[in-house]
Amino acid sequence: MGKSHAQIDDTLAKLIEEQHVFFVATAPLASDGSINLSPKGLDSFRILGPKTVAYLDVVGSGVETIAHLKENGRIVLMFCMFEGPPNIVRLHGRGRVVEPNSAEFAGLAAQFPAYESTRSIIVVEITRISDSCGFGVPLMKYEGDRNQHFSWADKKGPEGLKTYKQEKNRRSIEGLPGLAE
Repeated sequence: MGKSHAQIDDTLAKLIEEQHVFFVATAPLASDGSINLSPKGLDSFRILGPKTVAYLDVVGSGVETIAHLKENGRIVLMFCMFEGPPNIVRLHGRGRVVEPNSAEFAGLAAQFPAYESTRSIIVVEITRISDSCGFGVPLMKYEGDRNQHFSWADKKGPEGLKTYKQEKNRRSIEGLPGLAE
């Protein structure tokens, strides 16, 4: 049976921090807009406080999460326990995008690995924390991170990444504003 939590306590923090993948969902305000659900991995998630989390956002082919957060701030993060006891943890909240040109960026970025492909940091102020059984989640064994993203980014180089972001990350699929630069 699921339950709600007032904050991320030590038990929840341990469950969350042990996961190698998490999922992020956002949606635009338009009722006919596309809901976005993205898997996230790498060493990209941090618990900043009992009701605040952040993750490092790397360059991707779309910019839906950023665009949706800039429009309305709604976000949910989901952590499924694929190893060990079954459990699912969801963090609902209000997210904001911290881009590299922000005064806040350097302090947040210092808490993460330095990736050439970093395009922003997503900070979430949590409004609801819940967990549920996860009985239907399969057991899966973690084998390691993929290296294709970093190989791709290295091949692009700093100027190529800048051009890619300008071409692919300025607007969402619905035309909502994405990255500023």
